[in-house]
Amino acid sequence: MATRHGTVRPAQQHLKERFLDAALRVLVDDGVTGLTVRSVAEAAGASTIAVYTRFGGRSGLLDTLYERTFDLLRETLVALPPLSSDCEGDILAFAMTYRRFALESPARYALMFERPVTDFSPDPSLRVAVLERIFALLVKRVERASPPGADDVKLSYLLWTAMHGLVSNELTQQARGPIPGWFLRPTEDANEPVYLEGVSAMIAGLNLR
Repeated sequence: MATRHGTVRPAQQHLKERFLDAALRVLVDDGVTGLTVRSVAEAAGASTIAVYTRFGGRSGLLDTLYERTFDLLRETLVALPPLSSDCEGDILAFAMTYRRFALESPARYALMFERPVTDFSPDPSLRVAVLERIFALLVKRVERASPPGADDVKLSYLLWTAMHGLVSNELTQQARGPIPGWFLRPTEDANEPVYLEGVSAMIAGLNLR
């Protein structure tokens, strides 16, 4: 999509993809702090001038990478099995897939939903567009399970805040280490049942069935 940095001509699209693939590798391997124009250029086997030419600079690169991360999440969610008669099960499948995506790359998830690069804020129109694409997928599942006359968008937002809050807290504890004496065991599988219980409680509380 067009952003404050303009559009990429079709002839340059393959070069754009090459740099984005390199930027994703750097983000996953080295985290947000390692994501510089120079590191991306080196990963792509190109010069820094080439990055500036394709993206207009660091902000343009980050905007485009920000959009790509949401595209990856959307592709993951769209690949879920078709909707079934088990509306609650369909919502839970969405929620569990969302969590797995976040845990696959905390750095990628941080770029999407936090502000790990203090001097970078996504293009406002881009931010709205990518969030709407993901949120629409959740609304589609919630509206099938919501009570008659309910505000499906509001219910979806409440459910998403539960999902997002639980997984964000899990990632925070993962990054900083377990809290001594905390009720969660310091094991890899300790958070999943708590996440499932929390999301299920929100589904029940919103009367989604």
